[in-house]
Amino acid sequence: MLMFTEKDFDVFTIEGLDQRMEGIRAVIQPKFQELDDYFAEQLGEQLETEFFVHIAQHRRRTVYPPENTWSALSQKKRGYKMDAHFQLGIWPDYLFMWLSLIDNPKNEKEIAQAFLDNQKLFKQLPDDFYVSIDHTQPQIERLNEADLEKILVRFRDVKKGEFQIGRIIEKTDPLLNDPNKAREYMLQTYEALLPLYQLAKKHQ
Repeated sequence: MLMFTEKDFDVFTIEGLDQRMEGIRAVIQPKFQELDDYFAEQLGEQLETEFFVHIAQHRRRTVYPPENTWSALSQKKRGYKMDAHFQLGIWPDYLFMWLSLIDNPKNEKEIAQAFLDNQKLFKQLPDDFYVSIDHTQPQIERLNEADLEKILVRFRDVKKGEFQIGRIIEKTDPLLNDPNKAREYMLQTYEALLPLYQLAKKHQ
């Protein structure tokens, strides 16, 4: 079973766009594919639907190498950013597993309001969950320390507002030494997010 190791995080020290992309394709993307195939099957069975795997290719980049990379699970076969979707990705310091609403998804105001009206769903999440308001930046905040209402109002009212929620695994976390446990931790993260995912999909 494939799992992320220190070698994956080291890819982001490679200089040059082509060279780093070569490292991402050779080292990281096969892990995205194997893990996402598993998550797609597991979550698809639970929701009685089909998920499609999308792996970021960074084709728009012409000069600067990507600072992070990710994959997505979506019910859409073509593209994923227009819908609520699950992400598995990696920054130089941590892995992330998000429920992701980015780049002006369809009906984002309605989704944000539904989240505001159902904040009890967030209270049911484990203590080690985080939120992110900008998928292009590594800065994140613990859910239990965040002003969730303010974040969701921003997501609703600011045109470029984004909202991501989930867990991270730091690159030094010993959990990564046990691929089975790490994979189950990732799956449990997505499973905990299913009520929010279904609420978002209800409004799309």
